Amino acid sequence: MSFLSRLFGSVSEGRRPKDIEAELGRVEAEAENARPGYVGTSFNKAGDLALRSGQLDRAVEYYGRAIDAFLEDLQREAARGVANKIIRVRPSAVRTLCTLTWLDLAARHQATALLHLRDYVESAKQADQRTRAAAQIYAMAKLSSDPEFVDAVADALDGLAFARRARKVRRWAADGSPDAIADPEELALACLRGAVNSSVSDTGMVGDEEGVYDEETEDAASGSDDGD
Repeated sequence: MSFLSRLFGSVSEGRRPKDIEAELGRVEAEAENARPGYVGTSFNKAGDLALRSGQLDRAVEYYGRAIDAFLEDLQREAARGVANKIIRVRPSAVRTLCTLTWLDLAARHQATALLHLRDYVESAKQADQRTRAAAQIYAMAKLSSDPEFVDAVADALDGLAFARRARKVRRWAADGSPDAIADPEELALACLRGAVNSSVSDTGMVGDEEGVYDEETEDAASGSDDGD
């Protein structure tokens, strides 16, 4: 049975919308008053309730708040679990795919990181978020010591029309970035910070500070950065 079938199948027959609203209200209050470390659990529960009632947008909103709370509490696996719920409901959710890629790097799940990197870049293209995506994956490549992932980032930057930045990253695949982190715990903390900061509108945007910005793509790549 699929994830959605399990959720929708668990709804009691005849349950009224006002009953669901009352329950959501109780769970929201629970989240607001929860002790540190438990806020994300409450918002996750609210997301499940909204999803069961067919309120997909609302469910994604609750899940997003759960992810933020889990990241703030350094509960990266809990954040990953909720992020995967969003992807099941909305496979092209740009911000969530970015978060998942950061969390894959934090956990050193290299194969999954490559898959989420691919999906993130493709979704970012569709959502006209090339500049943000280029900034995020460039930051990832700076930290990663895995040559395969770094090389995949270089290919992705080429696909986003940041050819100069791609050439720089491709050199890291061979020689390693000077900022790459080998220690697993240090890498995990740095990637968690990256996941948290990925939602800030002006964090780490690709610019010309290193003389590598592709000027010909500036206008085309500076579109809307809003998304899931």
